[in-house]
Amino acid sequence: MQCSYYDTHVCRSCTLIEVPYPDQVRGKEERCAELLAEHTDLRWLPSVRSPESGYRNKAKMVVGGTVERPTLGILGPDGRGVDLRGCGVCSPGIQRLLPALATFCARVGLVPYDVPRRRGELKYVLVTESPSGEFMVRFVLRSDTPVRRLRTALPGLLSTEPRIVVVTANLLPEHKAVVEGDVDIPLTERTTLAMPLGEVTLDLRPQSFFQTNSHVARELYAQVAGWVDGIGPGSVWDLYCGVGGFALHCAAPGRRVTGIEVSAEAIESARSAAAGLSDVRFEAGDATAFALAAIEVPDLVIVNPPRRGIGADLAGWLETSGVQHVVYSSCNPVTLAKDLAAMPSLRPVEGRVLDMFPQTPHVEVAVLLTRAVRD
Repeated sequence: MQCSYYDTHVCRSCTLIEVPYPDQVRGKEERCAELLAEHTDLRWLPSVRSPESGYRNKAKMVVGGTVERPTLGILGPDGRGVDLRGCGVCSPGIQRLLPALATFCARVGLVPYDVPRRRGELKYVLVTESPSGEFMVRFVLRSDTPVRRLRTALPGLLSTEPRIVVVTANLLPEHKAVVEGDVDIPLTERTTLAMPLGEVTLDLRPQSFFQTNSHVARELYAQVAGWVDGIGPGSVWDLYCGVGGFALHCAAPGRRVTGIEVSAEAIESARSAAAGLSDVRFEAGDATAFALAAIEVPDLVIVNPPRRGIGADLAGWLETSGVQHVVYSSCNPVTLAKDLAAMPSLRPVEGRVLDMFPQTPHVEVAVLLTRAVRD
């Protein structure tokens, strides 16, 4: 991928951009194989590759510059805004939309937040694109003062950009290194973005997590569903379920599926997408606490934790629980290897590298674990 921002040292975030893409994937395969080398029965399936560019379905753009000429991108070393609205890893739809959003911000008079001086109003513009081409746009503000102006001006934006279907004002009054606050104020009638992936359509609410790469996410869900259907469990837990991607792809007649996620917003999204499915339920709560308090043990558990992994308590529970099969979807093979070491009775039998983040060292890897048969 060629990038003028990288070539001119404006942005150096894509640290592997000078490495040919096949070599990037090969390096990630070798790294995962090395980290899991002690599992000699593990069979690696062919890796899933992504488009090299235009793969990101979301953009988290720092707002800088001036009211008249806002920048959408990142912060430079001096704490000032650097415009990256043409970033090549963002989807073509997002690249096309960002200039219109910058113009809209200027028209409304949203003052960019000045990080060094801690002044101003508009901190971020967050954009998510659905596989269908619809958009969710969120304006992260220091206060609710500009909300009335946003409401007044919004019809003009929606008339020229009708694919924007969800808009919110997110409030982040604190000066700290986070992208969004706890409060979202809806500015449109619709509050969820439909995310169709194959035969399943997920519902995405403003503060819900969704995989960054729709193309690879589709392959990830299909792989996990294939493993689950091949085993045919009567009961499945999807821990760290997010908006229910794995749970809904693994739902089947006669199969009880339970999704657990700490984010209440994500659980509401999952419940909405699961409407009409009697054997699928979602509950808000801590995944480890749910497992430790459970009376019955499912036939199969899916875990999709954050980068820190599932941790010693949940790994210990899985080791001693008697669960026969586990599917572990990891965004950090280092913590995956650590967690697998704590579950020696659950042996990896198949694994797959999925390149969710081309041009970067990050990688997704999914592994099917089966409980060893005692002699």
